[in-house]
Amino acid sequence: MRILIVEDEQHLALGLRFNFEAEGYAVDVVEDGNHAVDLISKADPPIDLIVLDLMLPGMSGYEICEQVRLFDLDLPVIVLSARTLSEDKARAFDVGVDQYVTKPFHLPELLSRVRNLLRRRKQRVPSPPTDGEERLEFGSARIDFKRFQAWMGDEPRRLTPMEMKLVKLFADQEGVVLSRKQILTEVWDMDPPPETRTVDNFVMRLRKHFEIDPANPRHFQSVRGAGYRFVRQ
Repeated sequence: MRILIVEDEQHLALGLRFNFEAEGYAVDVVEDGNHAVDLISKADPPIDLIVLDLMLPGMSGYEICEQVRLFDLDLPVIVLSARTLSEDKARAFDVGVDQYVTKPFHLPELLSRVRNLLRRRKQRVPSPPTDGEERLEFGSARIDFKRFQAWMGDEPRRLTPMEMKLVKLFADQEGVVLSRKQILTEVWDMDPPPETRTVDNFVMRLRKHFEIDPANPRHFQSVRGAGYRFVRQ
């Protein structure tokens, strides 16, 4: 399992990294919000849990969590903050934080929270799409929407719920050019959709999963000035 620590206090970030790695987790550390969002959107394998400070350079922890919820509604987020006011906690929960831990904290308690959230993450079975085809095959890729499984050749691919929803939309609209705004409305339920690179980042991730040459995609094609189109053959 992969944990991302977003913390600008270096001594704390390094201490957390040491203890998480001792528990057997893969760990990434970033110090500011912009790098955090970029890593979360492009990480392969994906991030399984975020440990997040609120006061950060470039982008606050609140804003990071709002961006995260565009990528993955279920990705566990633990806030570590010196802010103890009830309004700070309320705002954090309003933007989608799962747990709020105040500094200073007890390490065994934090590790227990991490284990429990990762266990839930691993055991959670997302609701599969119910309309259209239950399976999709293209090139060397196979996707089973009902079982929420995907492969590239014989190698399994681990998709997030939002990645699976995007593939399903492309499959149901095969050959149709879909605009970024249409994709944001259909997959992320954003109406009106904001100006964001979310769709572009997710298409890049699908290409990394399923294209033999992601730089020259055969299946997830860009249509200049219009959006994206999926081609099965």
